[in-house]
Amino acid sequence: MLKVDIEKITLNNNNVCRELLYNINFTLSDKRVYTILGKNGSGKSTLVKSLTSLLNKDVYKVDGKVYWFSENIFKMDSLRLLELRKKEIKYVLQDLNNNFDPLKKLKYYFDNSGIDEKSISTLLKSFLLPDYQNISNFHSYEISGGMAQRVSLMLAMTANPKLLILDEPTSAIDYANINLIKLKLMDFKKTGGSVLIVTQDINFAKEISDEMAFLHDNKLSEFMESSVFFNTADQKPYDGFLQSFKELQ
Repeated sequence: MLKVDIEKITLNNNNVCRELLYNINFTLSDKRVYTILGKNGSGKSTLVKSLTSLLNKDVYKVDGKVYWFSENIFKMDSLRLLELRKKEIKYVLQDLNNNFDPLKKLKYYFDNSGIDEKSISTLLKSFLLPDYQNISNFHSYEISGGMAQRVSLMLAMTANPKLLILDEPTSAIDYANINLIKLKLMDFKKTGGSVLIVTQDINFAKEISDEMAFLHDNKLSEFMESSVFFNTADQKPYDGFLQSFKELQ
């Protein structure tokens, strides 16, 4: 489904080039939940944005190829890229400013979701959100971060994409809503979709993931089954990261 072969991602800042990530290679299949673990500042958000050419090309340079089925995403024209992001690969980013236009009320997004108001109302209820009449006239910044995150996920799912990419999906929500998101993602997987998550929330990753990898020192480890990932931690560069998790148990 998605095959990534990125040689390097470079940041050009004030004419100084800095290599952020290199030798990123992995393949995603359908009906799977994949998680990339990593600390803050490790480049997780940069990596997932690079996959569909979301990075600012005036600042970032990405060398390599990313195939979506048989198409090289980096060779797509602008119209095909827009179609891809609208229908096939949907993001829920940690920075909610990238998920919503602050000048538009939520009603704009509901009305342009492609489904009717009754269906939107049913979805809002299933995501434990206020009903359509109460929430539609708010801007995204007028509701809590957790609510905005759930609205973002709900809207992404209404497009029935083949791949969902989630950036720190548990950062602004409580335990009850984390469980809700887990159930929603498992339901999404059953319909044939796949999920790519980047996070530092090890508990969430352990409970939701089929396969996991670790981003560390500008490189990504191979993806492996979750049970294997944790059971072989002593031989991996993420040992210290996982050890901090074990100490909390």
